[in-house]
Amino acid sequence: MKAGTVAVRRILSIEGEKGMGNLVQLNGRMMEVLQKGRTGTPILIMPGMGYSFEEWFNVTEVLCETHKVILFHRPGLGASELGTEPRTTAAAARDAKNLLEVLEVTEPVLLIGHSYGGLCAQHFSKLFPQQVKGLLLVDSTSDSLEKLDDLPDLAEDASDDKWLEECGKFAELPESELKKIIRPMLSENQKKLPTPIQQRLIEFQQKPNLYKAMKTEVENWGADAKTIKNLGSLSRLPLVVIGRDKKYALKQGIAEGWPEAELMMQEHLWHELIQEQSTLSENSELVFAEGAGHMVHLDRPDLVIAMAQKLTKTF
Repeated sequence: MKAGTVAVRRILSIEGEKGMGNLVQLNGRMMEVLQKGRTGTPILIMPGMGYSFEEWFNVTEVLCETHKVILFHRPGLGASELGTEPRTTAAAARDAKNLLEVLEVTEPVLLIGHSYGGLCAQHFSKLFPQQVKGLLLVDSTSDSLEKLDDLPDLAEDASDDKWLEECGKFAELPESELKKIIRPMLSENQKKLPTPIQQRLIEFQQKPNLYKAMKTEVENWGADAKTIKNLGSLSRLPLVVIGRDKKYALKQGIAEGWPEAELMMQEHLWHELIQEQSTLSENSELVFAEGAGHMVHLDRPDLVIAMAQKLTKTF
């Protein structure tokens, strides 16, 4: 199917009247898309691995007042069909490009990427620089993520291999069985979101395709990161890098029962990798989100909004 061919049908109403979720036919499979706002610089948000775009409610409710905001679930997430293509950052970048074409977004976008979505956003920005006005990385995965492999595991059952094994098991279960095993606990900030969104966040974690998608994303992200690094810098692309609060994240991890010494090593290295990301462009700004853990958009939506608005004003 050509990129310009589209079939759209409404499947759900996002809380309030500012946005509508749709299924869009993209390259022969259905993709779940959320659009909010009608005018202004378009903003494309790429959520992290295993995270729903629903979590961006507080950020997008403000940004859509002056911008056209677009979010989508990568294949296997939410209502987006998984398909057969390996899940890589390049595939996510191509999906994003094709989606913008289908939605007839011709103006360059402000691209926002969180965590693994930030790695995908970096890949998009390097593959299609003419389609990006600015880039906002929110506690993004680094293209030097192989450095994290040298750290000790936080626990015996917390290794990547163990995690991939668990994902493989969950991926093969019927949804009815998975719901008996996966009983998500919402964070305090998630509990402040509208009730329908809270329910969708729970259901989001109980779908086998989510674990199929995450498994293949993790299996490929090491090679993806090297590919992205080899594509070079972002030249003078306006870039803002937001990192989490190291002390806050450490306190948060200890409260969850993780060993302090190993956590300190992890947070120190993550902090360094975030700092390195500010060197991706000659036109960048680095900000650390006081009082925020990895979920910066939930802990400090005000900061994400402010940095997005600041970037759009520089265009």
